[in-house]
Amino acid sequence: MKPTKTIAIVGGGITGLSAAYYLQKEIKAKNLPYEIKLIEANSRLGGKIKTLRRDGFTIEQGPDSLLVRKQPAVKLVEELGLQEQIVRNATGQSYILVNDRLHKMPKGTFMGVPKDIGPLLTSKLISPKGKARALFDLVLPKGKQKDDQSLGAFFRRRFGNELLVNQIEALLSGIHSGDIDQMSLKATYPNFYQLEQKYGSVIKGLQKTMPKADKRKKKNPEGVFFSFTNGLETLVNRLEEVLDDDIISLQTSVDHVEKKEHGYHLLLSNGNVYKADAIIMATPHFTIPKIFSQYDFFKPFTTVPSTSTANVVLAFDQSAIKKDINGTGFLVSRSSDYQITACTWTHKKWPTTTPKGKILLRCYVGRPNDESVVDLSDDELTDVVLNDLNKTMKIKAKPEFRVITRWKNSRPQYTVGHLERLSEVRNEANKHVPGVFLTGCSFDGAGIPDCIEQGEQTAQDVISLLQ
Repeated sequence: MKPTKTIAIVGGGITGLSAAYYLQKEIKAKNLPYEIKLIEANSRLGGKIKTLRRDGFTIEQGPDSLLVRKQPAVKLVEELGLQEQIVRNATGQSYILVNDRLHKMPKGTFMGVPKDIGPLLTSKLISPKGKARALFDLVLPKGKQKDDQSLGAFFRRRFGNELLVNQIEALLSGIHSGDIDQMSLKATYPNFYQLEQKYGSVIKGLQKTMPKADKRKKKNPEGVFFSFTNGLETLVNRLEEVLDDDIISLQTSVDHVEKKEHGYHLLLSNGNVYKADAIIMATPHFTIPKIFSQYDFFKPFTTVPSTSTANVVLAFDQSAIKKDINGTGFLVSRSSDYQITACTWTHKKWPTTTPKGKILLRCYVGRPNDESVVDLSDDELTDVVLNDLNKTMKIKAKPEFRVITRWKNSRPQYTVGHLERLSEVRNEANKHVPGVFLTGCSFDGAGIPDCIEQGEQTAQDVISLLQ
C-alpha cells in the first residue's frame, strides 16, 4: 500500500472548487492514495459568484451567467446534473450609449468588432468619416509580428479611434474592467491578431472563420448565455454538495508556506500546520508574494494591477419607470460623461429573476481611471446611478430596495507582456518550489469557464506529478 499523498488547494472560488471536484473524481475512479484539503479564508465558497434571493427577486452580486459556447462550463454543469435547472437569457436589443443617446448595438459583430460591412455602414454609432476609416481594415497590410501589444494599439491601427472608442472598447473594456490601451492582446484576444496575420484583415478573417447566421432562427433566436432557476450560485452549491465533507476548511487562511525536504508545510491562521505534497494556489496573484515571501521571483505579482468595481442593483415597481426601453441593457462609451459603465435591464434579460409587475436594474460603476467612485457611500452611489439612468429612462420613484456590492481589487489586469512575465515566474517556481501550481483568474483567463478549465487542467497536472 502506497503512503497517502496530500494535496492542498488554497482558495475556494470557482477555480479551486473545480480543481477539488476533478481531483476527487479522479482519485475515486482510480482508487488513488491521495487526500485533498481545500482551504478558504472566507466563510463561504464561490468567490465572486454570489446570489441573493430577496422578496421574490433573484439578484446576482457578481457574474450573472455563463456562455453557452464555452464547453468547460457546459461539461461541468452536465456532470453535476444541473441541466434541468438551466435558464437561457431572453434575447433582445442591446445598446451603446454615446453622446447621451442610446444607439442599437450593430448586428454582424463579434465582441464588438465588425464582421459584416452592411451593419457598419448603416450604424448611427459612427460618423461617415469614422466608417470610412474603419473600412481601412480591408486594405491595410497586416502589422509587423510582435511579441505583444495593447488591444487599443491593435484595434486603433486596424479600425481607427472612433470605432474603437464608441463600439469595441465599450464591450471589451466593460468585460474586463480594464484600460484597453494597457490590456494585452496576446493574453486576452489573440485570435484577432491571428486573423490579421493570416488573412491580412480582421474583417476578412472573421468572415472566413465565423459561422454564418441561420436565417431560420432569426425569429426566435436562443440566448447565448445561461444561468439557473435559483441563480448562478446553484453551481457553487452543487460543487460543495458533491465534495466529501472533510475536504473543505472555511474561515482559514494560509499565512505562510515553507518548503521541506519532502513537500511543504502550510502555516494556517488557526495555528495549525497542514503538510502537503502538492499545492494548488487558486488565489489572487497579490497574495502569492506574501505567502511565499522568501522567494523573490514571485515579487513581480506585486506590481500586477487589479481594478475595483461595484454593482448597484435597484428594484422598482413597474409604475416607477415612465420611459421604458425595449431592450436588455446598454454599455456606456468612454467618450460619454457618465459614471456608470453599463446597465442591465435584468427583468427583461432574465425574466425569471423578477416578480411580475416589478423592475430590476443592475448598474456597474468603476473605470480603471475612476475607481474612487467605488468608495462612495451607499446613498452616494445610488444617487450617482439614478442621476445617470434618468438621462435615458425617466425614473419617477425611489427604488423599493437596493443591493450594492463592492469588489475591491478583484479584477486582475492582463497588461502588455502578461504571458511572458507569467511564464518567467512559473519557470522559476518549477525550479525552486516544484509541486506548487498557480491557477485561476489572475493567470490564464478570468471568465468562469476559463477558471473551470484551469481547475480541471491543474488537477490533471497534480496527479501526473504525484504518480
